[in-house]
Amino acid sequence: MFKHTLLAAGFAALSLPVSAQDYHAAMTDYLSASIATWASDEVLVAAIKAANAERAALTQAGIDAMDQAWRSEADAGSGPTIDPVMQSAAADFLRHQVAASGGLISEVFIMDSHGLNVAASGVTSDMWQGDEDKHARTYAAGPGATFVDAIEFDESAQSYQGQVSMTISDPATGEAIGAITVGLDVESL
Repeated sequence: MFKHTLLAAGFAALSLPVSAQDYHAAMTDYLSASIATWASDEVLVAAIKAANAERAALTQAGIDAMDQAWRSEADAGSGPTIDPVMQSAAADFLRHQVAASGGLISEVFIMDSHGLNVAASGVTSDMWQGDEDKHARTYAAGPGATFVDAIEFDESAQSYQGQVSMTISDPATGEAIGAITVGLDVESL
């Protein structure tokens, strides 16, 4: 009850929309009107397809090992697991989208068919998203699927943040190949 009261008081003090439905609608609209226009860019699709091919035979033990390696490198912000995700044309493209959003987008990353990060605008806390709704309710749901997550207060950014995710499909076949998650500063919507 305290959390909901605090959130309601925080939203009111910030002159934000009064209900979660307002945020959901605004985030969904932004996903459809803006993110969807660039989420299937050729550079992102090519990066996901390459990761899917490279990681096709990966087992759950391999996924867990990659995730653990990522977590051990995350504090340093670089390492042999993180660097390929952060230093690519796809990552540069994503950072450009963050910069072009005027502060609305706080982070963005794309995932392969396993839910592993392929490219990101910044280092995420973990590499494997496959066990989370952002992947399970998009890629696993198939082409055209979207997911709007709950809004939370981000201590580091000192703002309310929400994530929107969608399936990324191969434009040539229509087949789901991965997913994208975009963190939004809902105060800027």
